[in-house]
Amino acid sequence: MKTIDLQSVDVAIIGGGPAGLSAAMELRKQGIERVVVIEREAEAGGIPRHCGHPPFGFWEYGHVYSGPNYAKRNVKEAVNAGVQIFLKHSVTKLGAHGVIDGVHPDGAFRIKARRVLIATGARETPRSARLLGGDRPVGVINTGALQSYLYLKGLKPFERPLIVGTELVSLSSVLSCRKAGIKPVAMIERNQRATARWPLSLFPRLCAVPMHFGAELVKIHGTGRVEGASVRMADGSINTFECDGVLLTGQFTPESSLVRMSDLRIDAMSGGPRIDQFGRCSDPSYFAAGNLLRPIETAGWSFREGRRIGGLIAADLRGELPGTADAVSVYCNNNLKLCVPQVLIPSTMEGLKHLQLRVARATSGRLVVKADGKEIWSGMRTCLPERRLLIPIKSLSIPQGTQQLEVDFVGR
Repeated sequence: MKTIDLQSVDVAIIGGGPAGLSAAMELRKQGIERVVVIEREAEAGGIPRHCGHPPFGFWEYGHVYSGPNYAKRNVKEAVNAGVQIFLKHSVTKLGAHGVIDGVHPDGAFRIKARRVLIATGARETPRSARLLGGDRPVGVINTGALQSYLYLKGLKPFERPLIVGTELVSLSSVLSCRKAGIKPVAMIERNQRATARWPLSLFPRLCAVPMHFGAELVKIHGTGRVEGASVRMADGSINTFECDGVLLTGQFTPESSLVRMSDLRIDAMSGGPRIDQFGRCSDPSYFAAGNLLRPIETAGWSFREGRRIGGLIAADLRGELPGTADAVSVYCNNNLKLCVPQVLIPSTMEGLKHLQLRVARATSGRLVVKADGKEIWSGMRTCLPERRLLIPIKSLSIPQGTQQLEVDFVGR
């Protein structure tokens, strides 16, 4: 395969979703000349391309779009800003100092970038990783596959699915089913309440979809395609739902395979790369943004985060970001599932505004931050799984010489 050495660029962005495109726009706005977006799909725009329903784009553009129209608007704005988008280009290697290799339909490529932004997003956990028993029939898919079938291919994969999960994307799947004339037999959730916030969690009931909490899928039945699914209910009994599909929603994980194959440091708790509050990875030529960092946030949050980190990359190219010599590592204890960023640089320059936390289970109590064992911040918090939990970074007075911060929930 012939290697095609593409022109060196100022910034290469891997991933053409909301985070990557907004970062590209901001970089061009701040005068960075050579900005390219590398997208493996035939069309840029990211996951919103598959979401044929509103609301997208209100905070970004003051207008409510469907997912595909929002994606098109993002692409249009990026192209108008002078961003070059390489479609059907797949990055295969992240090399040191911003050298990236990849392939496209006509051969291989190499790009040397002064800075690289990784914005590859997240994906739903597949059946294989959920350790579900039973047969292997056709009709077991996740939300991304459902929306691809409906909005990109015009196909209905089933008529009466069982929906597993109650995250925001699960509610999106209900809306997609409703628009396509698909009638779910039920929605189940292993926890005792919906993951999505009230009143959004009322939406399935408004669509006449029964909801069962404390219920867990244990077995899928069917030969050629799905014929039923056994569910352990809250009282311990087993109920078999007659259905022609199983829709596995949520349980997102970062799309971090490129990072894992590189020399960049991975955060074991989030599954994404370790970054400081400026979005820098362990190799300062690399930055990261969007749902690669912590699954999962909305398209709007990813857009704003990408724009912010795009601005920080521009500042770095101008030599304005502080060095990493005094880096302080941030660790989570007890019921905290993850924290982003995982590294703080003592500086008066503002990067990301918050420590972004998640809890593994419903938690209430005093949230505490300690610097080398000494408490420097606390606040009463109540939080549920997959809900946004934020600590303002500027509220943390980190003593000089601190080696690490610990974030912990102390029960009432």
